[in-house]
Amino acid sequence: MVANSATDVLHDFSLEMTGKDVSNLQQAASAIPPGTRVNVTFLGNENLEMRVEAAKEVLELGFVPVAHVSARRLASEADLREFLDALQQAGASEHVFIVGGDPATPEGPYPDSLTVIRTGILQEYGVREVGLAGYPEGHPDISSDTLWEHMAAKNSSLAEQGLDQVVLTQFGFDAEQVADWVHEVRARGIDSEIRIGTPGPAGIKRLLGYARRFGVGTSAGIAKKYGFSLTNLLGTAGPDRFLTDLSAYDSIIGESSGVKAHFYTFGGLTTTAEWIRDFRVKT
Repeated sequence: MVANSATDVLHDFSLEMTGKDVSNLQQAASAIPPGTRVNVTFLGNENLEMRVEAAKEVLELGFVPVAHVSARRLASEADLREFLDALQQAGASEHVFIVGGDPATPEGPYPDSLTVIRTGILQEYGVREVGLAGYPEGHPDISSDTLWEHMAAKNSSLAEQGLDQVVLTQFGFDAEQVADWVHEVRARGIDSEIRIGTPGPAGIKRLLGYARRFGVGTSAGIAKKYGFSLTNLLGTAGPDRFLTDLSAYDSIIGESSGVKAHFYTFGGLTTTAEWIRDFRVKT
């Protein structure tokens, strides 16, 4: 492999699924390398049993489950403990990803991921590593200063507790912004692994819909960076150009850089896994 090729960022990539995607994961399993991290989301229309069963299936298929914990969806400390205990019983509690979550008003005592981390109870249930959210292109509802302040506080709290961390970003489309953000993370003394979120191949309409929902870029900007036309929204767009552009930043790409790719699959686990496999072959 040529150093700093577009496939370097695909070394040890990770994927994302929902609790409803178990059958999709089973179908995609043969195209996914053993030991791949698979994140299991924490959605409002799914229950504890679905989330834990999905994490258990990830483990049984030979992958590494990373269960999401949505702070604002937890009604109580008992809810948090019940979820962590169920994950531990399933052998799937070592890696978790903690995020604030969607509800405008917290359903319980945790307004953000920092509050959950500061409970100090994660390691009671076998958690060894905590994933933190990163926003290279900003957050529609949270200021940049607040995002950096919270990242520093979470980094400090996890270090004090002896827990490892991974920074997992919201999906982005602008390689230059992502590279600048990675440099800023490193400049602030955070040397943990960073997983750059990118959408797997998806229908253009669906891709733009998710981008609008999360406040990431404009339709015109995404079309320009992805190379499709807004006059024809019937096709599928993949992250070929984004990953190729990102690979040009020598200072952040490479197996020793700690920067890897994370794919938001939008339910298309097989499509994404096969796209990654084919892209690595042709690049």
